[in-house]
Amino acid sequence: MNSEISGVVASFLITLLIAVPLGKYLAKMFAGERVWTDFMKPLENGLFKISGIRPNEPMDWKQFLKAMLTINLLWLVYGFFVLIYQDKLPLNPDGNTGMTPDLAFNTIISFVVNCDLQHYSGESGVTYLTQHIIMMFLMFTSAATGIAAAVGLFKAFRDKTVDNIGNFWEFFVKAITRLLLPLSIVVAVILAFNGTPSSYASKDQFISLQGDTVNVSRGPAAEMIAIKHLGTNGGGWFGVNSAHPLENPTYVTNMTEIISQMIIPMAMIIAFGYFIRRRKLGWVIFGVMTIGMFMLMIPTISSELGGNPNIAKMGVTQATGAMEGKEVRIGPMATGYWSTLTTIVSTGSVNSMHDSAMPLTGVWQLLGMMINGFFGGCGVGILNYFIYLIIAVFISGLMVGRTPEFLGHKVEAREVKIAALVTLISPLLIMAGTAIAAFVFSTYGNADWAVKPSNWLNNPGFHGFSEMLYEFTSANANNGSGFEGLGDNNVFWNVSTGFVLILGRFLPIIGPVAIAGMLAKKKYIPESAGTLRTDTVTFGMMTLAVILVLNALSYFPALALGPLAEYFSMR
Repeated sequence: MNSEISGVVASFLITLLIAVPLGKYLAKMFAGERVWTDFMKPLENGLFKISGIRPNEPMDWKQFLKAMLTINLLWLVYGFFVLIYQDKLPLNPDGNTGMTPDLAFNTIISFVVNCDLQHYSGESGVTYLTQHIIMMFLMFTSAATGIAAAVGLFKAFRDKTVDNIGNFWEFFVKAITRLLLPLSIVVAVILAFNGTPSSYASKDQFISLQGDTVNVSRGPAAEMIAIKHLGTNGGGWFGVNSAHPLENPTYVTNMTEIISQMIIPMAMIIAFGYFIRRRKLGWVIFGVMTIGMFMLMIPTISSELGGNPNIAKMGVTQATGAMEGKEVRIGPMATGYWSTLTTIVSTGSVNSMHDSAMPLTGVWQLLGMMINGFFGGCGVGILNYFIYLIIAVFISGLMVGRTPEFLGHKVEAREVKIAALVTLISPLLIMAGTAIAAFVFSTYGNADWAVKPSNWLNNPGFHGFSEMLYEFTSANANNGSGFEGLGDNNVFWNVSTGFVLILGRFLPIIGPVAIAGMLAKKKYIPESAGTLRTDTVTFGMMTLAVILVLNALSYFPALALGPLAEYFSMR
């Protein structure tokens, strides 16, 4: 037990030791100051020249979002057809087939929006070529898209009154060349030297102890696993993700992967404070997010270490905790730590089967994705938190009888309406999707579909409801993890979650960037004795209260029908 605690503490401290200097570096790099990666300028300038892009051209928030949405639309179209015809393309040593149109629709949207919700099994559903030119490519670009959008928000508040929030293309390219690519090389080398495959050979074979011939998939997995975590993507090379003994062979690789998926989300919060020259505000936000993380992590670990009461009733000792669905080489504490971090950020990778977790663990996993503002994904974490921040500013302004202000700019009706819309869209997508799925399952279970709705769930009842709720929550949060007792590779789930994926990704990006752009154009109001300061611990706690109250009101009824009902039924 002590060694498990030490492993979790060491993982967290190493993450902080990397994230803090990385955040300072990102602030300088995106601000255009001199940094050690300036040797990449010739490569970047070459890319801009070939593409006909003028990286120093100013953009207002509308031009910024237009550039972002246009390139993402191009990737959607290109990737859709490649996935359908992947069996006709080279680098397919295992002879994997092309995807059906509905699966390709879901998959390409999922990877474009940084979710990587896989309704296919990695080693058999795609080829080596598509793993590279679709999956790995989009893992870089989707993460860079979120980072670029966040930096646009940073830029809006760096100076007093501006119309220019920076050039999307400059931020996008720098996010890849000076952040994601160098770190991916380092992480991939660590994984490869610790047993993760990195070859282009087809399946290998071995004879098991039972005498069976077993085919083992391999491939250049280390490279993909590096960016899947650094970019908070989460799509696994293998079907069971980082629970697979080749994708995550040892405790060293487990620590490497969990650290990798947290350093950029943490660093972006620190970068925000340094970039806008308000370090205290950045640290207050960082503190609120850290408190939120521990509020989810501690009960998760406690729940898993407590064991399963149904197994205890059978007289079985559970000295190591609830081990169903977990890997012995990792243990329940590191598993609980991972499950918290992977659901508060948008990684969604798993080193255990979330479907086998204890019911209360499921509550915390779902809440982490529903809140979606405790560090969050690359770049988008600060965007999600910004919406909560604007609502907290508005409520606080009303409480003290002043016009709400944020960093010297008045927050007026238009900004609050956008923030409210973004806040409401997530519960709408999650609840409406789950309600429709539950209705179809219960009313049209025997419908003459290719996959009957009655066959969707391996676990009807409370847990089955949780599986459907989790799927839509994961899609909306661009997370990608799942309660895998759900049969999701069919037209209903592929199409419905596809639409939730794209709305859940881009509306929470468009809203904050638009608000930031609007505020940046307003006349700057110097701070006075009556100014509501947003860089205080008091206001940080106010924001945390807003986050908790909004999400409790939105999601408690659904949680009560699913994991909470399952928990009380086991007592």
